[in-house]
Amino acid sequence: MDMIRCSALLFDLDGVLIDSTPAVQRVWHQWALEHGFDPEAVVHRAHGRPSRTTIRELLPNSDIEREDHEVERREMEDLDGVVLLPGARRLLASLPPEGWTIATSCTRALAEVRLRAAGLPVALLTTAAFAVAGFCVAVTGVLVAGFAQNVNLQVAGTYTFDAIAAILVGGSAVTGGWGSVGRTVIGALIIATVTDMLLLVGASTGMQILVKGLIVTMVVVLLHLSRRERRSP
Repeated sequence: MDMIRCSALLFDLDGVLIDSTPAVQRVWHQWALEHGFDPEAVVHRAHGRPSRTTIRELLPNSDIEREDHEVERREMEDLDGVVLLPGARRLLASLPPEGWTIATSCTRALAEVRLRAAGLPVALLTTAAFAVAGFCVAVTGVLVAGFAQNVNLQVAGTYTFDAIAAILVGGSAVTGGWGSVGRTVIGALIIATVTDMLLLVGASTGMQILVKGLIVTMVVVLLHLSRRERRSP
């Protein structure tokens, strides 16, 4: 058995600690019918991702903020079938309150409602993590808008890809298990340096993504081979 030493644990919510599938299906099924979409296709598309992402794809010209709030309101009210997964309560009870938090596609309010509906505590670290993440996103939005002197959905360019690439290049396990803030910072510096070099030579956005993707693939393969070698007797 592999032993992992860590100072804290990061859990996904749905499918790891709780199961809210029936409630999610009912809400999106009704939403799809109201807007003339195939319910089965919408439910399949919506589960496990931010609701506004699905809404933006299906209703790009609608009031996405209003639609998103309405979907969230329905999900917070429909808690029938939100259940605790086996072993989750015992696992969390064995951890200190400040030793775990969750990473989920839903909002903080919805996550807390589902945790309580399943009979699980809302960790102190969970609240702090959402607060810090919200603050960082707000500051980043202001900085990017000031730099670009423009505000639209595409202004951040490849920043989402860059963030994921930085985490992977920093050595965090793709399938979960372990990671480090320090290594992620190093990964971010590497990706930022590569980005600046590509910009200096006039590389297109597509070429930037290709080069970063190759770097990420190479790092992931090397880490996988290295860990497999350490585990072998």
